[in-house]
Amino acid sequence: MNSDVKLTETFIEGLPEDRKEPMEKLRKVIRANLPEGFEETIAYGMLTYVVPLSRYPAGYLGNPAQPLPFISLASQKNHIAFYHLGVYSDEEMLKWFEEEYRKRVTTKLDMGKSCVRFRNPDNIPYDLIGELCKKITVEDWIAFFEASKKDKEKNRQAKAEAGKK
Repeated sequence: MNSDVKLTETFIEGLPEDRKEPMEKLRKVIRANLPEGFEETIAYGMLTYVVPLSRYPAGYLGNPAQPLPFISLASQKNHIAFYHLGVYSDEEMLKWFEEEYRKRVTTKLDMGKSCVRFRNPDNIPYDLIGELCKKITVEDWIAFFEASKKDKEKNRQAKAEAGKK
């Protein structure tokens, strides 16, 4: 996994003291479990794992300057945010994650679309995050992203045709 160490170290160093250790631990878990080919960078003000442009030159949403994002970590005002776009995009994976979370963590899952919010760093299920990171390869993510683009285009065309009638 490529990484701009200077940027990511600066990112971690700039966090509030109570966030540094859990964010660094999450970073290590992600890096140890993410399939080969993803790249670590800073994007959207977050530590982000992307499909590099060398693997997907079309870029995110057709922007050839922006790599396809997959996972992000952020330190928000009241929580640590873990974004996993695969969970957002795959209902089976979401169901698996929710079930496994309930088995491992006593607190209620605080989640919206792709974002899992951890208000108490002591309740972060690092092992579960690691398992989740292993589930989608770069090739899987590109294929899923491409399929979702085609589905959106079909829906757009169907709506346009329905509007003509």
